[in-house]
Amino acid sequence: MRVVSSAFKNEDFIPIKYTCDGQDLSPELEWDLVTNAKSYAIIVEDPDAPGGTFIHWVIYNITTNRLPEGVPRLYKSQYGVQGVNDFGNIGYNGPCPPKTHPPHRYYFYVYAIDTILLEIKNINADKLKSLMEGHGIERGFVMGKYKRK
Repeated sequence: MRVVSSAFKNEDFIPIKYTCDGQDLSPELEWDLVTNAKSYAIIVEDPDAPGGTFIHWVIYNITTNRLPEGVPRLYKSQYGVQGVNDFGNIGYNGPCPPKTHPPHRYYFYVYAIDTILLEIKNINADKLKSLMEGHGIERGFVMGKYKRK
């Protein structure tokens, strides 16, 4: 499944606007429609974080193949159901690696799912992954990098 963003190309640097140093907006994302998918989920992961993989966004029950820039940080909106990231917040929080670190990689994983999943308030990425088990059809991603100045 192809995943793209108008904000950055795969393996390019993520503009400051989408990070903790800027407006911290979620970037626009678009992906291929997948046959038999009833919904989509997105999990954004930083595998380069000091304590292991750090989750920046959990959103699911998306019923379109596109999200606009700046999805509101609400539990439930027209875009889907959002869970808790590793900052402890609902919705998207962008790249914010320690200033002394080399660039971190941020994987925007999109999952095509064959059902609408049970809504669980304050769900985290691990719980969402277990909820998706047996329902995933396809997965794709776009990866961007970020280094703080």
